[in-house]
Amino acid sequence: MNRFTADGTPGSPAAPAGPEGSTTLLEREETSEDSSEGDRFAHYVRKDRIAASAASGRPVVALCGKVWTPRRDPSRYPVCPACKEILESLRAGGAPS
Repeated sequence: MNRFTADGTPGSPAAPAGPEGSTTLLEREETSEDSSEGDRFAHYVRKDRIAASAASGRPVVALCGKVWTPRRDPSRYPVCPACKEILESLRAGGAPS
């Protein structure tokens, strides 16, 4: 675990946290890309996010929560049942169940 001092410089992992010196632990949200090849569904994602992903190569997040980098033609696969259910409930004005 890396620690950083109050001025943002790296500190020693064994640096004591006390009145003499202050250390801060920086946290960031971890996202992992789903690389499972077994998922053969087309997922619902906003069109602008697909375009941004194509330009940047960054992963997208589907309605069902799947995180991946689109590379295949989605018209060749059936629609993800979870994405479909969520989209239908949003169109009906209800909350996803």
